[in-house]
Amino acid sequence: MAWTGQYSGDEPVRVNKWLAQSGVCSRREAEGLIEGGLVQIDGEVVTDAGRKILPGQTLVLSDAATRRLDSAMTVLLNKPMGYVSGQPEPGKIPAARLLTAAAQLGDGPLPSSRDSLPPVGRLDEDSRGLLILSTDGVVAKAVIGPDADLPKTYQVWVRGTLTDSKIARLRFGLSLDGRALKRAEVEQLGPLCLRFVLREGRNRQIRRMCEMLDLRVMDLWRTHIGPLSLDGLPEGRWRHLTPAERTALISGAGR
Repeated sequence: MAWTGQYSGDEPVRVNKWLAQSGVCSRREAEGLIEGGLVQIDGEVVTDAGRKILPGQTLVLSDAATRRLDSAMTVLLNKPMGYVSGQPEPGKIPAARLLTAAAQLGDGPLPSSRDSLPPVGRLDEDSRGLLILSTDGVVAKAVIGPDADLPKTYQVWVRGTLTDSKIARLRFGLSLDGRALKRAEVEQLGPLCLRFVLREGRNRQIRRMCEMLDLRVMDLWRTHIGPLSLDGLPEGRWRHLTPAERTALISGAGR
């Protein structure tokens, strides 16, 4: 079924930007739909990727455009240790191989090619927990785009001596690769257990932060990405993202 929307803004805006802001598709996906002649404004096919929509105008995506966007897939996986989230080196197993019918919770299609469903953000081989895999450009932008600000929550077990001063340094004051880290939320949950909430995702960030303070990470478990959580999803199992969760994810990224 064709998608229809009327632009209610006060100023003209580029079609690809408006579609992305509306959560319909990413800017790049919008440009592909325009290139394919699948977008109309007030009955006129849009041919210019830079075209702006004016206040009060109505945009229609063709049935073919809607089918293309509907084919995008996002799944949530509770990744065990021992699997890599991205492109594996020889001898390593990608997390996408876990997306089998036997491991699925709930309904929905299997990925047509599990290796072609890319991870949205990394989760190291020796870490476990929530991993998003998606071909949805809007979801990817919300989670790892340059302006993404979604909190990601981790429980981390360490070896070493925890002190109030070390926890204060973990919260703010450390730098990686010559750049200061954003302020983090760090709470001690037990003698050697910490809860981290980060709004950035530097390479092996938590492990490197802890190493600077003579703490060795023994176990790292990601429990939340924005409004998404592992609740009800056992380790090694996966399920499809629901429409309500997609909306919450995109809305959360805009705050």
